[in-house]
Amino acid sequence: MSQQAVKFAYWVPNVSGGLVVSKIEQRTHWGIEYNRKLAQLAEAAGFEYGLTQIRFTAGYGAENQHESVAFSHALLAATTTLKVIAAILPGPWQPALAAKQLATIDQLTNGRIAVNIVSGWFKGEFQAIGEHWLEHDERYRRSEEFIRALKGIWTQDDFTFKGDFYRFNHYTLKPKPVGQPEIFQGGSSRAARDMAARVSDWYFTNGNTPEGIKAQVDDIRAKAAANQHSVKVGVNAFVIARDTEEEARAVLAQIIDQADPEAVNAFGDAARQAGKASPEGEGNWAKSSFEDLVQYNDGFKTNLIGTPQQIAERIVALKAVGVDLVLAGFLHFQEEVEYFGKRVLPLVRELEAKSTVGASSLAKNVNEEVGSLV
Repeated sequence: MSQQAVKFAYWVPNVSGGLVVSKIEQRTHWGIEYNRKLAQLAEAAGFEYGLTQIRFTAGYGAENQHESVAFSHALLAATTTLKVIAAILPGPWQPALAAKQLATIDQLTNGRIAVNIVSGWFKGEFQAIGEHWLEHDERYRRSEEFIRALKGIWTQDDFTFKGDFYRFNHYTLKPKPVGQPEIFQGGSSRAARDMAARVSDWYFTNGNTPEGIKAQVDDIRAKAAANQHSVKVGVNAFVIARDTEEEARAVLAQIIDQADPEAVNAFGDAARQAGKASPEGEGNWAKSSFEDLVQYNDGFKTNLIGTPQQIAERIVALKAVGVDLVLAGFLHFQEEVEYFGKRVLPLVRELEAKSTVGASSLAKNVNEEVGSLV
């Protein structure tokens, strides 16, 4: 188990409709005033990151969508330590513009911007905005070039790059970022994981069991090591923390009972079609049930549903299989982020401390036993 404390990020609700495709009440809002307050609460609660979403078209309840980079900057202006991860979609964005936008924001916020490179999965969105639709693995090839271009622009003068999608000739960006903004990405396909193992700082995976997550972590880290690269792993989770397990399970049941079948099935069909386009014939949602798809990043599968103690123990179990960060979604963001900070996060830190002490004691005992044999 890593000796580093597990980190926490939250989904920024900068699109309407909340994080579940359900008609249940969600005391959450996509507007800036709500989100400024939420960012401040999350910062005080102990969250290191917020992740803004990028959408160009309505669907699955997201009738209104704020643009991610501008929204991220507004949240950074309202906080002092929180980092915000802005989602960027290659195609609509070019790396020269993205590099300059993010470098400026990084300068203005003393190094607190990060970026999530979204390769795209919804063909209808690209068609709606007149963007050329690439086949599955080509989208990841483009994203990899996008990331290599960002890194080169941010770290080199006279940057030259000759790719299939992007080209630069002796380009120098000034001012450069304060540091190099962290680069996140997601995706479950072979192409996505291989890209993470070559160029990304962080890899986001959909919700899953500890066993399923461990298989992904082991695969990515082995490939990264072969590439002399290192990558950290974040997992999506929809958190339902309540004083009793019965209360938490009842909320989950209500979310699913009030799911919007038409919207859930439409999302599932589009997601599975995207997955079938990959060479292996499956993607993020290939094994997701109707209930899983009600939270569209498989957040229920991670099972952070129960009492604060149960959730804390499950987070530490995720850490034990290689998870470095939990990306959390909530039903009622402001009040539940605050509850999580007061009731769950301190228990996680206590359990981490006990694990560290236990590991140190074990190592000491082993060393003493070895010494007695010499």
